[in-house]
Amino acid sequence: MRVVRVLGVLLGAVLPLAAPVAAEASSRLPSWTVTPTGVTAQLRGLAAVSGQVAWASGSGGTVLRTTDAGRSWQRVAPPDAAALDFRDIEAFDAEHAVTLSIGPGESSRIYRTTDGGAHWELAFRNPDPKAFYDCLAFFDHRRGLAMSDPVDGVFRLQATEDSGRSWRQVPAEGLPPALPGESGFAASGQCVSTAGPRDAWLATGGGARARVLRSRDGGVHWQVTDTPLPSSPSAGVFAVAFRDRRHGVAIGGDYARPDAPGPAVAVSRDGGRGWRTPSEAPKGYRSGLAWRGRAVLAVGPGGSDLSVDGGRHWRSFDSGSFDTVDCTPRGDCWAGGVRGRVARLTG
Repeated sequence: MRVVRVLGVLLGAVLPLAAPVAAEASSRLPSWTVTPTGVTAQLRGLAAVSGQVAWASGSGGTVLRTTDAGRSWQRVAPPDAAALDFRDIEAFDAEHAVTLSIGPGESSRIYRTTDGGAHWELAFRNPDPKAFYDCLAFFDHRRGLAMSDPVDGVFRLQATEDSGRSWRQVPAEGLPPALPGESGFAASGQCVSTAGPRDAWLATGGGARARVLRSRDGGVHWQVTDTPLPSSPSAGVFAVAFRDRRHGVAIGGDYARPDAPGPAVAVSRDGGRGWRTPSEAPKGYRSGLAWRGRAVLAVGPGGSDLSVDGGRHWRSFDSGSFDTVDCTPRGDCWAGGVRGRVARLTG
């Protein structure tokens, strides 16, 4: 209530000017700046190190590295790897990285470099023709997990405690039974996620329900929760990401029907024990997910979306195709996708 008439007059003169400014500020969204990689491979693996340094990996044995904010990219793949599909890469700095190739049996491999890709060590070659590794993630510079589709009805995990030099199989006794047809999706390198020193999550689909497995002890023991996302041989949770050990987002949909209606996002506020569909969600299938502070980015073939409130509401800001996205703790974000497309986020 205004008791001084002159104040009302003054406010009436100011508000028409202030309202458009506020509206303009609320409408500001980030944008992608595409960088020239010089390759045509599909890049589903991505590791953001800083605004200057990033790694990308993908089909045709492709591994790339930039140290100048994407102005130039170096091809640094392991030798004799042209037949491999590197669906995931984790990098600790400009020199140290670990990359995973997917496929049945010996096609699933893990390579490690300590000199920016000049030399690579083959750290793991899958000996089991029934295993198919999809993605990997690290808790810190030394400890990490690699996830395979189920073998004999149980998801298979490999663990490292020496920065990827060696890997050992996690005992199956700590994992819940897989559903018939259940698997991980090697679409963005984000079907396994970590937060802090001991918390990890696995994203699944393909079976009767789309689920998330969670571990509180570094991957030894796991519990499982259903999500509201659809599940079928082509649908489920494609990526899961947690800002901390409590706040997480799961995203996916149906890659065979990328424009199909239905919930493609679920949020958790209790470490993955429960999941709910937000009131707003990206339209269609999304495969990649990353936290940028308290905001969340999602990408897929149909475009990119931003949520500034932890996944409850979303706004589209780009219509270009990307498969994966990654951000540093400082908010430097990169995305990768089809035909060698890599972009850096601005704004």
